[in-house]
Amino acid sequence: MISQPNDPQLDLLCEQLHQLSAEENWPAKSLKACGDAGVFRWFLSAEQGGMGWSDVDVVRGYLKLSAACLTTTFVITQRTGACRRIAGSTNHLAQQRLLPDLASGAAFATVGISHLTTSRRHLSKPVLSATSDGDSFLLDGYSPWVTGGVHADTLVVGATLEDGRELLAAVAGNAPGVSAESPASLVGLTGSATGMVKFSQVRVTPADLLAGPVENVMKVGVGAKTGGLETSTLAIGLATAAAAYIRNEAIKRPDLSAPAESFAQELSDLQTDLLSAAAGEPLCSTEQLRSRANSIALRTTQAALSAAKGAGYVTGHAVGRWCREALFFLVWSCPQPVQQANLCELAGIAE
Repeated sequence: MISQPNDPQLDLLCEQLHQLSAEENWPAKSLKACGDAGVFRWFLSAEQGGMGWSDVDVVRGYLKLSAACLTTTFVITQRTGACRRIAGSTNHLAQQRLLPDLASGAAFATVGISHLTTSRRHLSKPVLSATSDGDSFLLDGYSPWVTGGVHADTLVVGATLEDGRELLAAVAGNAPGVSAESPASLVGLTGSATGMVKFSQVRVTPADLLAGPVENVMKVGVGAKTGGLETSTLAIGLATAAAAYIRNEAIKRPDLSAPAESFAQELSDLQTDLLSAAAGEPLCSTEQLRSRANSIALRTTQAALSAAKGAGYVTGHAVGRWCREALFFLVWSCPQPVQQANLCELAGIAE
């Protein structure tokens, strides 16, 4: 059981995840290994069967995991987002019913909330609506981007009422009216099984309700901060893997030494800022941190491809996979200020 970020057992787990990372299917083996190692308990309090890791320790753990296998770690962030929403709710019965198996890894939960934050927000009609029916609600519509929806025992989803208020609910993956579509074939992280989940007259009882109905339900309770530190952490973890590849190549190719050193210094500075933000003492804004993380993920992976030459462009090479995975950060949970900063950098426009 991994008890702290510098536990040697975490390094052994990361070696195992790295070996399994070449498989671009649903990372069942990797997730089981994480469950067996106690990873899913990091994020919950001791009272809820967890280890109560601090935000700083969680970030340190995520950095190591994402450098080993981005797909597995991304799935864990979505799982953790669901668990934290359940744990942070006032629905104690739902906590007692769901959290023990989620903490042990016996069950899998995920979130369907992007349509409340960054995805499909331009549409005039909510893509997932809720209508009152006595003391319950009926969900109709779809959640466009749900990671591992076809594997979920529990879906923590958000829906919008006609008056604009929103709710969050824990819905069983096999509940009547729930239909997880075949996952989208993505450019990268296809193994995350991310795709649409449809809802047709799905009943949400008080026993399922986690928050709301209220305005801006995502600001209620405790949960993963969309577009915040978790996504930046994953981008930095991926960049760390790519930079390590360049550094190892530089041992036998001196021409790579200067780029390797430059990336190492930039990553060190970025990790310092990330950990400061996690500790509640930010040295820059969350958006600035995210845009910098996106940037270094793109640059280090492409530099690693250049160092790998033609071998890296062959299907199955880790460097090629990293390049595709880096593109993920341009589109996933990417707030407008971050998107604009990335576009300006790509266009060579100084802000």
